[in-house]
Amino acid sequence: MASEPRSKLNRLLTAWPQGTVAVSRWLEAQGAYQQLVHEYEKSGWIRRIGQGAYVRAGDTVEWTGGLHALQEHMQLPVHVGAKTALQLQGYAHYLPMGKGGAVSLFGGAGTRLPAWFRQYDWGVALRYTTTKLFADEPNAGLTRKELAAYVVTVSAPERAIMEVLYLVPAEESFEEAGLLMEGLTTLRPRLVQSLLEQCRSVKVKRLFMFLAESHNHAWVKKLDLSTVDFGKGKRMIVKGGRLDAKYNITVPDTNQQWKASVNSV
Repeated sequence: MASEPRSKLNRLLTAWPQGTVAVSRWLEAQGAYQQLVHEYEKSGWIRRIGQGAYVRAGDTVEWTGGLHALQEHMQLPVHVGAKTALQLQGYAHYLPMGKGGAVSLFGGAGTRLPAWFRQYDWGVALRYTTTKLFADEPNAGLTRKELAAYVVTVSAPERAIMEVLYLVPAEESFEEAGLLMEGLTTLRPRLVQSLLEQCRSVKVKRLFMFLAESHNHAWVKKLDLSTVDFGKGKRMIVKGGRLDAKYNITVPDTNQQWKASVNSV
């Protein structure tokens, strides 16, 4: 390889965090245009994993490395959410993750994941949900998580648990949501307050407060619910349950595990 292309390659590899995907747009910004990228691929320095997406030769790339490219290179409004976000931040440690596990990603309404990300075998089941849950402030409750050589955007615990509740009961169980809420003893009341005020889902807000109060979390006392719109009418969370008169939601009535978890707090 000529000295100039080799020099560009060295600069490229220096700027390219290990364990991440690089897309064509980012490669071009580093001075590696299509012909040069093809030469690097032909020489075995990089490997294509899909249309316009590459990894360094011999590099092990997980789904977070692909997500890094979505967020940083393509500027897509996609983040780690729900249970996966809680686990990445040290919560829900008993939940399975990694090879063979499920990963929850959230994106803005109408945001599509590129084919290379959807079709590549990351070794996990990707569950992608688009919502308008916080459409007025889409970045509310998001934070940055350092992962070795790079960072990804994830939901802070306050937002992550609301995303879990958004998925109840279709994709997450009421019981597991209750167990997750049980461990969230240190949520920041100011951020909870802000998210409750901005959240567009009546079901999420009612269920959030029902579970938080059921566990007697101290931060609940610092909330001002008079500024939160809980909507009108009833919401059925589970079939065949009982109606909670305060929040007008139907919740399990006979689940002993749920009752035991509440009484243990």
